[in-house]
Amino acid sequence: MRFSFGVILAVALSGLSFAQPTLTPAQRQLNIYSFELVWKTVHDKHWDPKFNGIDWQAVHDELRPKVEKAASTDEARDVMSDMLGRLKQTHFGIVPGEAYKELDQKDDDGKSSPSEGDPGIDVRLVDGHTLVTFVTPDSPAEVKGVKPGWEILSIEGKELAPGMAKVHAALGSVLMAELIETRSVVERMRGPIDKTVEVEFLDGKDRKVKLKLGRTGPRGTETIVGSLPPLYFWMDAHKVQSDIGYVHFNVFFEPDAVAGSVQKLMSECRDCKGFVIDLRGNPGGLGAMAMGLAGWFTSQNGLRLGTMNMRSMTIKFVVFPRPEPFRGPLAILVDGCSASTSEIFAGGMQDLKLGRVFGTHTAGAALPSLFTKLPNGDGFQYAVANYISEGGKPLEGVGVTPDQEVKLTRHQLLEGQDPVLDAAVSWIHGQ
Repeated sequence: MRFSFGVILAVALSGLSFAQPTLTPAQRQLNIYSFELVWKTVHDKHWDPKFNGIDWQAVHDELRPKVEKAASTDEARDVMSDMLGRLKQTHFGIVPGEAYKELDQKDDDGKSSPSEGDPGIDVRLVDGHTLVTFVTPDSPAEVKGVKPGWEILSIEGKELAPGMAKVHAALGSVLMAELIETRSVVERMRGPIDKTVEVEFLDGKDRKVKLKLGRTGPRGTETIVGSLPPLYFWMDAHKVQSDIGYVHFNVFFEPDAVAGSVQKLMSECRDCKGFVIDLRGNPGGLGAMAMGLAGWFTSQNGLRLGTMNMRSMTIKFVVFPRPEPFRGPLAILVDGCSASTSEIFAGGMQDLKLGRVFGTHTAGAALPSLFTKLPNGDGFQYAVANYISEGGKPLEGVGVTPDQEVKLTRHQLLEGQDPVLDAAVSWIHGQ
């Protein structure tokens, strides 16, 4: 999801450094303004008024002289990163403007252009290789013969491997590495609909193939949420076998559409052996939707997926039970690009023993956070809440560990197989 990529990117790339010349008085003042904005934002909006036991005013008074003396923006950035590091919490960080521009190609106002599109390819990082995992039907990529399992080698003549290696080195062991790296590749293929993008692939026979791919509008229907740029929602609800229901949607938006599709499938699936909720690639959205979705699988009152604490309120993710829920086994599919509300749902259902989770470890990016541009041009990410699962575990920086880990392989993708879904179906039949 395009708007969230920069939000997720901020903390993970906060360690990157770019050499800069000596500051002018004006640049020095912009760094001071940035420092003050960062400090005040945390002071006013952090969910814990005691700042995790830190004397926030004392931190300001200690570090303000250092940012005033900083000889470069890099040094000023280090001071601000030090300040945020005192909180010892994720989703707080400074990202250099240069790094953000490199990986997140946007208009100057930070929003996607309505005339932009993509060739209809989704990807995942598998053992260091960027593999095509899905090709949108009738998309420019499908028309040119692109298949799942093909590896992307370069985009517009720029090889992916060196750039991904640099990003991976900067991220280290950050859980959300797969999400960040994957979205960066997808973003590089986006652009004006009236122009093509050249992509070099390694096809199913290990031959290098260069294709000029057209672009089309995003998959799904446009939806507007608050002041965010236009988002696109799609949903797939059907039976993967005659006795197993399957629901897959790309973001937790359009609650009426999700509820309607699930209800319709439930009515057709009264005698089904099991149900699958596929959250792979779903970066989250409206948290409240997790409560409604969970209710289709229990009639018990008083259950919660977890608790979110904010400065002014505490939100309990109470499950809304259905009088006639689906009582068969539920499989939940996740991967490294499942984040936020997807993690809340998967982790909560896992804690409540209402579902079994299949796939790979999730992104560990559960906190609601905002991203703003600082006066000196850097980006600043800050969380506005804290979330603890019903099992007492934080999801942020930890993520959801599947009950059954299942990884993709290039061979399986080329053969048209979905090993994660296959494992879930096999488990359901075993019940």
